[in-house]
Amino acid sequence: MNSSQKASRSRGHSTRSKAAKNPQERTIPQWLHSAIFYEVYPQSFFDTNADGIGDLNGVIFKLDYIKSLGCTAVWLNPCWESPFGDAGYDVSDFRKVAPRYGTNADLKRLFKEAHRRGLKVCLDLVAGHTSTEHAWFKASASAKPNKYSNWYVWTDNVWADPGENLKAVSGYSDRDGNYVTNFFHFQPALNYGFANPDPNKPWQLPVNHPDVLEVREEMKNIIRYWLDAGADGFRVDMAASLVKNDPDFRETMAFWSEVRGMFDSEYPEAVLIAEWSDPALSIKAGFHMDFLLHYGNPAYTSLLRQEKSRDIFGLTPEGGRSFFDQNGGGDIRVFLNIYLEKYHATRDIGFISIPTGNHDISRLAIDRTPAEIEVVFAFLLTMPGIPYLYYGDEIGMAYVQGLESKEGGYGRTGSRTPMQWDSGKNAGFSRATPNKLYLPIDPDKNRPTVAAQEKDENSLLNAFRRLAQLRLDTPALQGNGDFEPVVAESESSAFVYLRKNAGSRILVAVNPSNKTCRIPLPEKIALSKAKTLHSRGAKISLPHTLTLNAASYGIFEL
Repeated sequence: MNSSQKASRSRGHSTRSKAAKNPQERTIPQWLHSAIFYEVYPQSFFDTNADGIGDLNGVIFKLDYIKSLGCTAVWLNPCWESPFGDAGYDVSDFRKVAPRYGTNADLKRLFKEAHRRGLKVCLDLVAGHTSTEHAWFKASASAKPNKYSNWYVWTDNVWADPGENLKAVSGYSDRDGNYVTNFFHFQPALNYGFANPDPNKPWQLPVNHPDVLEVREEMKNIIRYWLDAGADGFRVDMAASLVKNDPDFRETMAFWSEVRGMFDSEYPEAVLIAEWSDPALSIKAGFHMDFLLHYGNPAYTSLLRQEKSRDIFGLTPEGGRSFFDQNGGGDIRVFLNIYLEKYHATRDIGFISIPTGNHDISRLAIDRTPAEIEVVFAFLLTMPGIPYLYYGDEIGMAYVQGLESKEGGYGRTGSRTPMQWDSGKNAGFSRATPNKLYLPIDPDKNRPTVAAQEKDENSLLNAFRRLAQLRLDTPALQGNGDFEPVVAESESSAFVYLRKNAGSRILVAVNPSNKTCRIPLPEKIALSKAKTLHSRGAKISLPHTLTLNAASYGIFEL
């Protein structure tokens, strides 16, 4: 950490942060432009104390591996104290690391060791709710009024229907009221106020109510606590869920704009990442980046979810195909029509992220061979914005079918199995007996491992490394380079696009289908002086034609 960062992190916090400036004038940390994130699900990554659960020391032990991938930042899923009804997304103490992962000192050591290697570490912030085991909620549930009574959203009568499409739990305690939840029944919603409170429901507090403002200030102080400890930012879970009865998200966006103002003035090198799935809203609100994900977002579905894949949220259109379907038939324009709208709305103020997957969705490897996954990697690592790699996707880990739900995982559980490091006991994840493991290892005897793929120059793991290094070495391929589709037609199984930055022009072509195609390019794309930067099955035919074999891609400097 340089002196200016230390100064910004040690600055006093006695006054309320101002709202962020005009989006065009906000600060964007320079390190983001070339960032590649690696998502670590800590309980499944690496276990160092043989209790069957991954831990922070395990993450520290594997930092060199993460760096070897070409990744520059880590997103760590929740590691706070929790009863783990929802895998840690039900927090009982925001300032304490869960003992199963280690201690606060271990997390601070993780920050230090990551920074020593040039890596950033971003934490997962559950801003909208807590666990029912949190001390705040236990006090709030008391029948006797106290400081925390209004820190959560309660009706004023146990028989009252909260309305407003809100979910509520009745009869929890002696308090005469029902508490509103954000997700599961044990995740009570923190009270950020109502954008349009109903005058006939006095329990609906306005956004400027003193108790609501206390909740907001406390959340900002939690953010400061961990940024001061060495964290480099936060991914915010369910970022759009805060203010109730806020149909246009006006008040929710105003809060995040205030938080961004705090970042810009006090922590200019830290980043704010949204789980919102609408970059045009979230980035305008103050987030540095947002995901194009499966949550009601047809862009992600049309791109990466296949008809045959196990889509746990059932979002693949009936009879439809994603673009990255080996059988062809997907239409890249379905993705582009949405993506370009979001891209042009945000390109100068933040970044769109398209992940390989995450802890909430089925694995990328479903119905895809390693060659097909490599084409996906080539696409994700040459697009604008910030790529995210979910642990294990770099070796093609499978979604494990038929597992019982673990910690609220339900259909998501099969994407959360232990990392497969080698062919030893428990795939190198843990020395514990198999019955003590957080989740069972993929039982497939041919399951991929890091150790095996390290030895194979042509493995998926090493393909990812080469593509990541190319992105790191090529500014035109990084987050803020220009993006221009060149060939994007419904009848074509290929997609060709230009990336540009500082006078450099890079042509990228991907063909995820299982058939060869010849792509005539516009005359303005002259290939006579093209230099092949990286290719698998792509050939130049002068003067303006590309030939792409099945499951192939090419990256060319013009």
